Amino acid sequence: MGKLDGKVAFITGAGSGIGRAAASLFAREGAKVVVADISREGGEHTVAIVRDTGGDATYIETDVTDPPSVESSITKAVATYGKINVLYNDAGGSTSMDGPVTECPVDEFWRAIKLDLFGTFLCCKYGIPELIKAGGGAIVNMTSVVAITGMKNRDAYTAAKGGVASITRSIAVEYAKHKIRANAIAPCAIQTERVKKFLTGDPSVQAMVDKHLLGLGEPEDVAHMALFLASDDARIITGCIFPVDSGWSAA
Repeated sequence: MGKLDGKVAFITGAGSGIGRAAASLFAREGAKVVVADISREGGEHTVAIVRDTGGDATYIETDVTDPPSVESSITKAVATYGKINVLYNDAGGSTSMDGPVTECPVDEFWRAIKLDLFGTFLCCKYGIPELIKAGGGAIVNMTSVVAITGMKNRDAYTAAKGGVASITRSIAVEYAKHKIRANAIAPCAIQTERVKKFLTGDPSVQAMVDKHLLGLGEPEDVAHMALFLASDDARIITGCIFPVDSGWSAA
């Protein structure tokens, strides 16, 4: 028996990296998975991976920064599977344009806020009513270790992810009466294809790599935490931020 049998999971950013790993794991644990991603190629590839292992998934093109796109995607997900029980807001990311607040371009600040924080807000805005209709459920948001401890050259990303951590706690308090749990994961540098390119292209990042006491994580490491938080194993856990950071925040 799977941990998510009979449940429907809506996962943003599932066309690659951590989101793809979560989509695959959730499906293996019995969930029907909505792969919500702006990249059709990536999203459809994830669906193919899930289906090749006997899982049930469908791709819905989604731009988490656009309210009509998010609202439409939630509507399509419910039309396809009848409900939503798990909302996993994974879409996001930083860029090399980020930096100290005195040097970071204003456009980069708003890019980070719009994608990471506003995107999470929108998916919760349109997704929570469906969780309520389903009798409750789980929200898993993606923050970052930078929301817990400082990191150089990431002030825009830190602001956005700090906002995600805060809104997660607020949502947990607001919607507990509807049997909705809201938690967030704070990863370190995870070896997705995007991050691998960043790490290999900049020798100055070695000090950052060394702070990962147990080595760099893999997408599956975060996906397993997301599975726990999405499942009934975490039925009385809400309003928490969970570091999956290889000891970064303890070092």
